[in-house]
Amino acid sequence: MTSAIADNTQQFALAVPTIRRLDNGLTIIAQQMPVDAVNLNLWFRVGSAIESNAINGMAHFLEHMIFKGTAQLPTGEFERRIEARGGIVNAATSQDYTQFFMTSAPHDFAALAPLQIELVMNPQLSAVEFERERPVILEEILRANDNSRRRTFSRSMEMAFERLPYRRPVLGPTAVIKTLTADQMKDFHHYWYQPERITAVAVGNLPVESLIATVADSFEQALAHRQPSNSGRYVETNVYRSAPEPPFAHVERHTYTDPALQQARLVLTWRVPGLVDVEKTDALDVLASILARGRLSRLVQDLREQQQLVTGISASNMSFWQQGVFSIAARLPAANLEAAEAAIAEHLARLQETPVEIAELQRVQTQVANRYVFGSESPSDLAGLYGYYQTLTGHLDPALTYPAKVQRLTPADIQAAAQTYLSTQAFGVLQILPRE
Repeated sequence: MTSAIADNTQQFALAVPTIRRLDNGLTIIAQQMPVDAVNLNLWFRVGSAIESNAINGMAHFLEHMIFKGTAQLPTGEFERRIEARGGIVNAATSQDYTQFFMTSAPHDFAALAPLQIELVMNPQLSAVEFERERPVILEEILRANDNSRRRTFSRSMEMAFERLPYRRPVLGPTAVIKTLTADQMKDFHHYWYQPERITAVAVGNLPVESLIATVADSFEQALAHRQPSNSGRYVETNVYRSAPEPPFAHVERHTYTDPALQQARLVLTWRVPGLVDVEKTDALDVLASILARGRLSRLVQDLREQQQLVTGISASNMSFWQQGVFSIAARLPAANLEAAEAAIAEHLARLQETPVEIAELQRVQTQVANRYVFGSESPSDLAGLYGYYQTLTGHLDPALTYPAKVQRLTPADIQAAAQTYLSTQAFGVLQILPRE
C-alpha cells in the first residue's frame, strides 16, 4: 500500500525555478509562468524575533516607514505610479521575516520593479515622517489588543514559549514604540537591509533571464543611490542564539477571563520542531488535518457533531524558524471545558496506540498536498512560497518536494510523530472564560 501512495506524487510536482546569487550577495529566484502577470517578492530575514526587548516592534514600524518615500520618490509617488498602471503592492512583517510584494502586468514590470526596490533599499526615514507614523502604529497595537482572537493568540504564544522571542508581539508593546527614534530605525535598516540578507523572487510571464536582469539592474541602481550609515552604532538585536525550548514537563494550565467572549476558549499546545528541522514538520501537518481540519476530521466529527461539546474546533502546526507550536483550539460552553480536554486527550492516545487506516491517511494526504498546490497557482502564491523557504531554510527543497514528501508518509510515520511530540501527559492548557 505504501508504494501506491508514493505512485501518486508526480501529480503534485512543481516546476523548478532558477536561482542566481550575485556578487553583492543578493539571491534572485526567477520562474516564467504562463499567467499574464508578474510578481516581485522581496524577503528579508528580519522580524520581531531578531529584535531585543528594547526595540521590540522596530521591524514592523520600519515596514510602515518604507512607504514614506525616498530622495528619488517623494511620499506618495510610488503608490501613484503603481496605481496608474493597475499594479498591486503590499507588505507584511512576522516573527521571522519582513516581506514586500508587487504584482504588475508583464509589460510594466521593467518600469515598476526599480521603484519597489528603490523604496525598500533607500527610505528617507525622516524624523518628521517617523513622528507622524508613530500614532498609526500605536493605534494598530490598540486595535490588536481590542481583538479577542488576537488576545487569545498572544496568550497562547506566551504560554508556549517561556524565553524564545516568539512569545512577544510582532507589533511590539506600546511602551517600547513610544521610545523608539528615527535614528535607531536608520541604523536598524542599514544593518538588516543589505543585499546579502535579501531574497528577491520574480515569477510571471516573462523569460527567466529578463526577470533576473530587471531585478539585478534595479538593485544596482538602488545601491548606487544609497547613503552610508552616519552613526555606525551597533544595532541591538537578538540573534537567535537560544536553543529550542524543551517539551512541557507536565500539564501546565493558564486561565484568564475575557468579558468580550460569549463562549469559552480552550487551547492545547505542544512544542514541536520548527523550520530548522523542516523534515520533521510534514507528519505534524498531516496530524493536524487528521485531528481537526475539515468536516470529516476526527475531532470535528466527535466533539462537534456527535458529542456536541464544542461549537468549533481546529488544529494547526505553526512552524517558526527555531521551533514550532502544535495547537488544538476550540470554542465551547465553559461547562464543557473538562470533558472536551479529556476527549481530545483520548483521541491523541488513540493515534499513538493505533496506526491510522490507509484510506483515512490517503484522504488527508491528498487534502494537505492539494491545499499546498492550490496555494501555488498564481505568480504571487509561488513567489511567496519560494521566498519563504529560501529565507527561512536557506534552500528551496521544502517548497519543491513538500507535496511528494507528504504523499510518502506511512501510518507508522504518523503514529511515531504523535508518540514523539503530542504527549497526553505534558502540554500547555489555555482556558479563557467569558464573563459569568
